[in-house]
Amino acid sequence: MKTQVPESLKSDLPSTTWGKILTATPVGMAVIATMLAGLASSEMTEAGYTRSLAAQQQAKAGDQWSFFQAKRLRSAVQHSTLDVLENTAEVHPLDLDSWGEGTWRSNPAVKAALQKGEVPIVDRGRPMDQQVERALSAVTALATETELSAAVAGVDAGLVDQAVADARARATALEAVTQPVNEALDAMERSLATAPPGRRRDFTAARLRYTARRYDAEAHLNQSVASLVELQVHKSNQLAERHRRRSQRFFLGMLAAQAAVIISTFSLAARKHSLLWSVAAVAGLTATGFAVWVYFYV
Repeated sequence: MKTQVPESLKSDLPSTTWGKILTATPVGMAVIATMLAGLASSEMTEAGYTRSLAAQQQAKAGDQWSFFQAKRLRSAVQHSTLDVLENTAEVHPLDLDSWGEGTWRSNPAVKAALQKGEVPIVDRGRPMDQQVERALSAVTALATETELSAAVAGVDAGLVDQAVADARARATALEAVTQPVNEALDAMERSLATAPPGRRRDFTAARLRYTARRYDAEAHLNQSVASLVELQVHKSNQLAERHRRRSQRFFLGMLAAQAAVIISTFSLAARKHSLLWSVAAVAGLTATGFAVWVYFYV
């Protein structure tokens, strides 16, 4: 809405540049108030989105913890079955050289899995950022909310996202390198259908040992992913709270600018232009400076 100064009042206004500036104060304050209202609304929208994102990340963290628990449970079952087998029957190390030809001969990882229980090693990738590592330590150590907030505050959200992506990549890489081993072991187990009981028992014990360690390795990687996603949740919640505070302060700045509009309007009506318009200008400048401070530093 365009503000019109009554003709009867124009003669009372200063003809200087400063007087013209004061005359435009209501319009300027209305523009500033509108801008601050938009910023407040934008920040509140960002707060809502980030809070929703945190809820989605929490659900993903729950899935990862479920994977971790399932892997640990499977590992415990494998270890328990191996203990029962070793305590109820005589188990010998596998002599793979006497097995003849098979797919395991072209894959050293299969031999290492059966004879030593070794799980294929995957590349750890890039090292984790130190700030992310410190914040992750606070999460895993179940630090207090104050300590956790301080640790998370200095971490860049992009670095946390990258750490989660790297952890997921390591988990995927482990599945990729163990898949050929698992398929070779399945083929070997099928070939033992007519083998002597002792050989089948030795193979079963060796496979149980390897499978238990594989589940342990997978559980460890799932735990790493879950902990990092929990860190994402804390970071998103912290960002949402920051946006909420910024929205609140932008709203206060808008109120100050609206107050300047009202004061300047009353000053026109009361014909006390110099004093009240100066108050309006100061209020407007204060609102603008406050908005700039919130935008860049809060």
